[in-house]
Amino acid sequence: MVADRRYPSKGKAAGKQPAKKSTAKAAPARRKATRARKPRRGGVLGLLSALVSWIVRLIWTITWRVALVAILCLGLAVGYFYTTLPPLQALLDGRARGSVTLLDRNGDVFAWRGDQFGGVVTAESVSRHLKNAVIATEDKRFYRHLGVSPRGIASAVRINLSEGRGPLSGHGGSTITQQTAKLICLGEPYDPSSGQTEQEYEAGCRAGNLQRKAKEALYAMAMEVKYSKDDILSIYLNRAYMGGGAYGAEAAAQRFFGKSAAEVNPSEAAMLAGLLTSPSVLSPTNDLDRAQNRAATVIRLMREQGYLTAAEAETAQANPAVLSDAAEARAGGYFADWVMSTGPEFFTRNTTEDVIIRTTLDQRIQKAAEEGLKYVFENKVRDGSEAQAAIVIMSADGAVRAMVGGRKTKVRGAFNRATQALRQTGSAFKPFVYAAALDLGYSPNDIVVDEPFCMNIPGSGEWCPKNYTNRFLGPVTLTNALKDSLNIPAVKISEGVGRDLVSRVAGQFGIKNDLAAGPALALGASESTLIEMTGAYAGILNGGSSVTPYGLVDLRLMGDDEPLMGTGGGIGERVIQEDAARQLVYMMEKVISEGTGQRAQFGGRELAGKTGTTSAAKDAWFIGFSADYVAGVWMGYDDNTPLKGVTGGGLPTDIWREAMSRAHEGTELKGLPMSPPIAPSGLGEQDPVLASDPIPVDNGGGGQGGGNIIDQVLQDIFGGGSSGSGSGAPAPRPADR
Repeated sequence: MVADRRYPSKGKAAGKQPAKKSTAKAAPARRKATRARKPRRGGVLGLLSALVSWIVRLIWTITWRVALVAILCLGLAVGYFYTTLPPLQALLDGRARGSVTLLDRNGDVFAWRGDQFGGVVTAESVSRHLKNAVIATEDKRFYRHLGVSPRGIASAVRINLSEGRGPLSGHGGSTITQQTAKLICLGEPYDPSSGQTEQEYEAGCRAGNLQRKAKEALYAMAMEVKYSKDDILSIYLNRAYMGGGAYGAEAAAQRFFGKSAAEVNPSEAAMLAGLLTSPSVLSPTNDLDRAQNRAATVIRLMREQGYLTAAEAETAQANPAVLSDAAEARAGGYFADWVMSTGPEFFTRNTTEDVIIRTTLDQRIQKAAEEGLKYVFENKVRDGSEAQAAIVIMSADGAVRAMVGGRKTKVRGAFNRATQALRQTGSAFKPFVYAAALDLGYSPNDIVVDEPFCMNIPGSGEWCPKNYTNRFLGPVTLTNALKDSLNIPAVKISEGVGRDLVSRVAGQFGIKNDLAAGPALALGASESTLIEMTGAYAGILNGGSSVTPYGLVDLRLMGDDEPLMGTGGGIGERVIQEDAARQLVYMMEKVISEGTGQRAQFGGRELAGKTGTTSAAKDAWFIGFSADYVAGVWMGYDDNTPLKGVTGGGLPTDIWREAMSRAHEGTELKGLPMSPPIAPSGLGEQDPVLASDPIPVDNGGGGQGGGNIIDQVLQDIFGGGSSGSGSGAPAPRPADR
């Protein structure tokens, strides 16, 4: 019985074993079924839970679909801009205008104008310091983003809001790629036929509205796909404006430091990178201190980002970048501006080509003029004076060697008092009165009476000129009348030879502005510019031929050997006879050796010239020459305020002497081309005869030498001058032609 029980039990156990295994295998299914059949939470909570779950699923479904569509649209937009991007080489020179390089008489560069482009550089070819300085300053995550930096944009928005501006006003958070996209105006070239000015076009390129920002971001991403990071940086380094007319790193390095962009040191690199923020304001040619302060900030950023060691940063901070001597001088100043204004506009001010202009400038003489002016104002003019002065130095053929148009010499585009200021000439005009008389045959030793003198001028009444000293010297020679700058003799001679002739002689010598019509013509009532007056005196020095002052020798396109045009100035037609010119030089030499211009003497040289002071001392002049150079100096106030205690024989003569003595350093002594006159028979400068006495005169053959007695007797020579009609003026003598 035991066995019977046992065996069935075993049988049951054996029979149940597979069932247990089946149950074990089915357990997960039962648990799933149990979970599936888990009753939902009922009531309001259940309903809300289901609603939230549905909304989440809906949002996710919409979001990933919208995101997918946005990514596809973004890809299409980037792809479109990608197809519009030109080859890399087409983007490296982005100037709208060409450049003008000005060479001095020795062929050395002294100034640049227009948009300078020093040549293509790449991110690999520039100094590593310059590359690092640009990245540290403009976009420290440049190599880690895809053209747009969300972190940078967020930071810029935060800063703008904290400073009380709109989110897109002020800081833009632009990457270097975005800035490069702006530089190429998102691929939109300037179209002159659009009706937009170039300034309006550039303003549109820099617009900061939301639509423009979005397009800029797409364009930047397309650039990241099209070009490598270094390619983009290369475009940026070549197209960015860096102040002083320089476009690109190479032009800026040459402009400011006289070296290649591959050679700049950390402090120079920092200054160049600092210019990118505000190139015009921070340009070292405008404000070196401000440029150095900005460079110090860039050096600090380079140190913080690991581009400079502590020692390198300390050295750079202790030795800030400065302009090279050549670069500082290459502002070109007034002379460069004047030359640019004399050339054809399509090759100078608005050129689209790169142009080379060879000029007459002598940088040694230019420096002499600037130093002479500075010396007098620092040592002889009271502090705070706003008086101005101008200097022109030229050769006898009109080739201008130096020009200073005001007290600030390192300027560009400033008002040029040497070429633009029309001022009354005063007694500096008198040589042209005597030139007309000498050309008619008068002698420097002829006598004129300096005495009270009046004229009736129709419509104006009686006019009675006076001398500066309010004294009258009686009978004087023409030489002494000019030497002492006497007014009465000058008026009498002008009336005698005829105002029309005096005006014609002055005009032919180069004084082109309208000349006074009345008798005050002889006293310099007319207006002229300093360069015109200096050119007219050059005509006296060269023997009596007209001169057109010039600074441009020839103009050619960069890369061409043959010039497109040559000089437009030089010696022109003869105005007075050579003997008359040589006698006038003799008379003007007495002005410096014995007369009103004695302060002009230097170095034992033969010098000739003439002082000039206008009524109320609003203008003071001294113009004179050696055998080598002609120089003119004007001094006065821009607003016509009278000068105090200044005449042409004073400070202007001092400036002339200081400039000319420096200009003549190292040159040999040469005599002036002058001819002393032969005194009339029985009449010498020390034995004047009363002008009312009729006398026979030996004028040496018309005042030209020879010693023959002419049969003309001067009646009442320059006498009887109080009649008011000018009847005491001399009768014109026949010219010895």
